[in-house]
Amino acid sequence: MTHSSRWLRTVCLLLFIGLGGCASWWGEEAPDPQVHLVKVDVVRARLLEQKFILNFRVDNPGDSDLTVRSLAYRIHLGGLLLAEGEHEHWFTVSPRHSAYFNVPIRTNLWPQVRELVKLLEKPREEIPYRLEGELETGLFIAHYVHLARNGVIIAADFIAE
Repeated sequence: MTHSSRWLRTVCLLLFIGLGGCASWWGEEAPDPQVHLVKVDVVRARLLEQKFILNFRVDNPGDSDLTVRSLAYRIHLGGLLLAEGEHEHWFTVSPRHSAYFNVPIRTNLWPQVRELVKLLEKPREEIPYRLEGELETGLFIAHYVHLARNGVIIAADFIAE
């Protein structure tokens, strides 16, 4: 047996062993994590710049650790686009647990001030919001979880008396 044929057999053996392990990666898929917008904190609200902190919760219903890489998001308030962007922050969620993370955003709502004032005319009424996005998970191979959440807020809860 020559050196090159021994080398070729060793490489083939390693490939078969490695590919056998890879097959288990795509066996049973873990359930997708759930992402919830828990709270919005107003940091500063000026005429041309508003700063918020979006508080998210990620629920891992699976039986193994979940590595979160980033979140691309778009948040609509009524019919207005409140904010959009991407937040890269790696963290791990234990099996059957939740983790919280914060996303600082900065926006300028001045061009949409008329529509915003109409939404806030009756501060006790519910205003619908919509969260859309994509959560990137996975340690070595990326897995994308599409998000679509709807809810309502009451503006009076955010206005200091």
